[in-house]
Amino acid sequence: MSDQFLRITFPDNSEKQIPYGTWVRDIISDITLPDGMTSDSVFAVKMNNKIYSLEKRLKYNARIEPVLADSKDGTLIYRRSLCFLLAAACHNVFPDARLVVGHSLGSGYYYTVSTEDGKNFGAPELTRISDEMHSLVAQNLPIHTSFVSYDEAVSIVEKSGLTETRRQLEFICPPRVRINTLGEFSDLYFGPLVCATGVLKLFELRAYQGGFLLRFPKGHDGSKIPDFIDQPKLFEIYRKYKTWGRRLGVTSVARLNELIVNRKVNDFIDITETLQEKCISEIADQIAARKTVRVVLIAGPSSSGKTTTSKKLALELQAMGYVPKVISLDCYYVDHSRTPRDENGNFDFECLEALDIELLNDNLVDLFNGKEIIVPTYNFHDGTQHFDEKNRLSLKENEILIMEGIHGLNDKLTPRIPAEIKFKIYLSALTQLNIDDHNRIPTSDNRLVRRIVRDYQFRGKGAAGTIAMWPSVRRGEELYIFPFQNNADAILNTALDYELSVLKVYAEPLLRCVKPSETEYAEACSLLRFLDQFASIAPTAVPPRSIIREFIGGSAFKY
Repeated sequence: MSDQFLRITFPDNSEKQIPYGTWVRDIISDITLPDGMTSDSVFAVKMNNKIYSLEKRLKYNARIEPVLADSKDGTLIYRRSLCFLLAAACHNVFPDARLVVGHSLGSGYYYTVSTEDGKNFGAPELTRISDEMHSLVAQNLPIHTSFVSYDEAVSIVEKSGLTETRRQLEFICPPRVRINTLGEFSDLYFGPLVCATGVLKLFELRAYQGGFLLRFPKGHDGSKIPDFIDQPKLFEIYRKYKTWGRRLGVTSVARLNELIVNRKVNDFIDITETLQEKCISEIADQIAARKTVRVVLIAGPSSSGKTTTSKKLALELQAMGYVPKVISLDCYYVDHSRTPRDENGNFDFECLEALDIELLNDNLVDLFNGKEIIVPTYNFHDGTQHFDEKNRLSLKENEILIMEGIHGLNDKLTPRIPAEIKFKIYLSALTQLNIDDHNRIPTSDNRLVRRIVRDYQFRGKGAAGTIAMWPSVRRGEELYIFPFQNNADAILNTALDYELSVLKVYAEPLLRCVKPSETEYAEACSLLRFLDQFASIAPTAVPPRSIIREFIGGSAFKY
C-alpha cells in the first residue's frame, strides 16, 4: 500500500495527490490561510470533519481543513496544551508533587499541588513552576504524540506518578493508548495538542485559595489574558463539593467506575441525591429566614436543571407552610415582530430584550399589591404572545412566586421590584469529579450531553442538530448569564456525580449517528471519546424525582 497515492481536497476545493502515509504537518504549506495567518497558526486539522494532531499520517482520501489558533477548536487545543505544559513543568521542578486540576474559574483552571511531606506550596514554588514553563516555551521543544501498547502505557503513567490515570487504566483497557511526551515527561490527554511549546507564550499562574489558577486568553482574542474577575460564591460551592467527594473517596471517574464494576454504586447514587435535596432544603431555609421574600428568581445556563429545581424548591417551601406559584419567564417572550435579531439575522431569544420587561414588571407590581393578573402564554410555533382568562393569578399572604429563566439574576429584568422581596438563585452543573489528575470534566460538556439526550427524548432532534445550535446557546450564556453569577443570594450545584454514566446510555447511540460529512462530527467524536471513560449505569437506578429525569424521562414531576 506504500506506493499508493491519496487525493487530498483543501478548503478552496483544490486537490492534490500525495503519497500514502504523508505526515499532515508536511502539507500545511499547501493550504491557503487567511490573511495574517502563518503555519504556526495551524494547531491541528479537520480531516473529514474529525480533528487530528499535525502528527498524523494520511492513509485515506480526505478533505482537509486547518484548525486555526483563533477558532473555538484552536482555543481548546491551546488550553489543553497549556495544561500539559504545566504538568511537565511541575514534574520537572517538583517530581514528587501531585498536581490536580479543578474547575474553570476567572478565564483559567484551578489547580492544587500536594507533596508527600505535606510541604506548603506557596509563592516561591509557584514562581519556579512559572519560570520552568517559560523556559520550555523559549526552547520551542517538540510535543510528541504516539501510540503505545497497553502495558507500556501502564508503565509510563506509573513512572510519571499519575495515580488516578493508572487507576483508570484498570477500567479502560484499549490495546493501544495515545501518549503525549515532552522531554522526559509523558501524560494522557483526550484530544490533540500543539506540536511544539513555542506557541504557548501567553499564560499566567496566579495564587488563589490554597492553590493557583492557570490563566489563558479568552475565546478568539489570543492577544491578552483578560482581567481577573473573582467568583467567590461559585468557588465556595466547588470547594464544598470537592471536600464531600474526598470524604466519600470518590473524586475521579476511576473511583466511580470502581463502584460501578463492583456493584456498589447504588449507595453512592442515594448519597448524591440526598445531598442535593439537602442543599435545596437549605436554600428554602434561607428564603424563609429573610421573611420579606415574595418572589424567587432561578437562573442558570442551558440544561442546568432549572425546571426540576423549581419544582423541588416548591415542595420544600410547601413543607414550610408556603403556597408556591411557579411561572416560567418564557411566558413573557414578545411576538416575533418585536424579537431582536442577532448578527446573522436570526431571532435572538437569549437577549433580555426578547422578553416583555414592561409587562412582566407591571404584572409583578400588581401581584405584590394584591391585584389579580393574567399570565401570558407564548406560542413557540408561530412566535405569538396570547392572553387567556383561564390563566389568572393572584398572591395571598402565604403564597410565594417562583420564576425560572436565564435572566433571573439580572436586575434589569425586575427594575421596579424592591431588592428585599427578591431572592435570586444561580444553578451550575459543577461536578467535582475529574477524569484523572490532569483531565477535568468541563461543565459545558456535561450540560451539552444532557441537552442532546433531552432534545432527542422530548423534541425528536438528533445530536447533530443540538450540537449545531450549541455555540449560539453558549454565546447567550456568556453575555446574559455568567456575568451575573455573583448577584445570586444562593448557588445550587445541580450536577450529580454519577449522571454521565447514565446519560452515556442514551447519548452514545445518538452521537454515533452523526456522519463524517456533517460539520458537527468533530464535536460528536470528542464527546464519544469523553463518554468512553465512564462505565454505564442502568437508567432504572435513577430515582423518579432526580434532576436527571428531566433529561431522560420517567420523572415523578410533570413538565
